[in-house]
Amino acid sequence: MENILKLEKSKKVSITKIKIKEHHKAFLILIPFITLIIMFLLSPFLSTFISSFLNEYNEFSLENYEYIFKSRFIKQSIFNSLELSIVSTLLGLLISLQGAYSLNKLKNSSKKSVLLLINMLSNFSGIPLAFAFIILLGSNGVMTILLKNIGLIETFDVYSRAGLMLMYTYFQLPLGLLLLYPLFDRIDPQWQEMVNILGGGTFTFWKRVGIPVMLKEILGTMLIMFANAMGAYACTLALTNGAYNVMTIRITSYIAGEVSYEPGIASAMSIVLGGILLFVVVINEILLKKKRGKYER
Repeated sequence: MENILKLEKSKKVSITKIKIKEHHKAFLILIPFITLIIMFLLSPFLSTFISSFLNEYNEFSLENYEYIFKSRFIKQSIFNSLELSIVSTLLGLLISLQGAYSLNKLKNSSKKSVLLLINMLSNFSGIPLAFAFIILLGSNGVMTILLKNIGLIETFDVYSRAGLMLMYTYFQLPLGLLLLYPLFDRIDPQWQEMVNILGGGTFTFWKRVGIPVMLKEILGTMLIMFANAMGAYACTLALTNGAYNVMTIRITSYIAGEVSYEPGIASAMSIVLGGILLFVVVINEILLKKKRGKYER
């Protein structure tokens, strides 16, 4: 018996040693990844966070944050960014949901072609996208002249809020389609048949079954699209030449030295921008927990 117990103990010791070695190997493999995270995520964030509390004399204070929340111009940039992001996210989500549903109904050959096109369009952003909008919808753009001749529009200013909203919604679509398309594979056609047998229609099916099943992924997609819009810079600058007041352009103006060099204010605005995104993440998690609790009951 003693020999058997000793053998079992030695086996357990050897197994634990093997596990420890495996953990060490896994940690060694992760060292380059952890180094990159520290260099390109944590270090810039800490530097920005500390800089946001430094005034022009390099003294710790809340002057930068006080300036942000007292300045009407900066508050306008926050409001404009939120408006563009929220509206373009909601519009982009609705169009992407319909597009993903329709895409899921195509044949495999057609589906692959459309997905390839969407992948290409997802990389078409920034300055090239703004240039394309100017060519198509500018004052003498191809589409603008065509729509005027048909009589559908009288005037359209692509360099205004309406033009930006259109462009933001456009570049949300490929992202939304790629993220939402796989969700419809989770919907079993038999579920809709069961709902129809019980007397429910298509609307009842999506309200009671389809949307709740995909809700977590839909909210996650909304969050990604919102962050995508809040961080947009190149296309906004190229289309409006910095005339439209949004957070990303204001942050750049304070660190590029075009008007004044105020890195503390730029850092504080960056932290506020990050805080807005964090707030959206928290709200997203709260909504998900409430929905989970509702369906568990």
